[in-house]
Amino acid sequence: MPDHAPQILMLGGTTEASALAQALAGRGLRATFSYAGRVTHPRAQPLPTRVGGFGGAEGLARYLATEAITHLIDATHPFAARMSANAVAAAGIAGVPLLALTRPPWTPAAGDQWQQAADIAAAVTALAGPPQRILLALGRMHLAEFAAQPQHHYLLRLVDPPSAAIPLPDHHVRVDRGPFDVAGDRALLLRHRITRVVCKNAGGDGARAKLLAARQLGLPVLMVQRPAQPTRAEVHDIAAVFAWLDHAGPTNAERGV
Repeated sequence: MPDHAPQILMLGGTTEASALAQALAGRGLRATFSYAGRVTHPRAQPLPTRVGGFGGAEGLARYLATEAITHLIDATHPFAARMSANAVAAAGIAGVPLLALTRPPWTPAAGDQWQQAADIAAAVTALAGPPQRILLALGRMHLAEFAAQPQHHYLLRLVDPPSAAIPLPDHHVRVDRGPFDVAGDRALLLRHRITRVVCKNAGGDGARAKLLAARQLGLPVLMVQRPAQPTRAEVHDIAAVFAWLDHAGPTNAERGV
């Protein structure tokens, strides 16, 4: 490997990050895949992998310098706002170019019954009212907030078995890992007699199935909007990532927030 070859750090955890890891490994590029550590058994990657935080933006900047990182790629979840903000700050401190590989957000189509919520708190407030049977597809981090609406039955789909008591009085846990398909999610919604879906606007294909199933069944969806991101270079496909790496700059990237 030539000395001028890139040394890449990828902040991952998404389906797109795993696909990019396969592509980087296929090219024989030097890259490290970093997991935040929120999943007990993260998906194995074809790259050297580290798990855990860096200690904020300054800690990440130190890591970039110590490991001689030449390119930083943020392929974290669209709702990992703090990590993405730290990445922008650390890249600025260390003088390392940063590119975000993001998923375009979902948008409603004909037949969808979406209600938008600005954040988790707004979603909790929107659930005030008579009891419903809800697919709460938000992961495990925000379960405690929904204890404020204990009248509902909550179906929880989690990547890992819960390690602590679920703070919801009426719930059912299903441990499963995507990607999911429409037929399976439709059957899940019917089996549990779900009347409403609550989810984050994660985008991508791996978790879209529940939305298509909800459309088919005429179920309303409460959609939590994405948090604001700092201005950064963004692309939505792997080819654009390689164009950025090959040309030493985000010439084909979108500027967005």
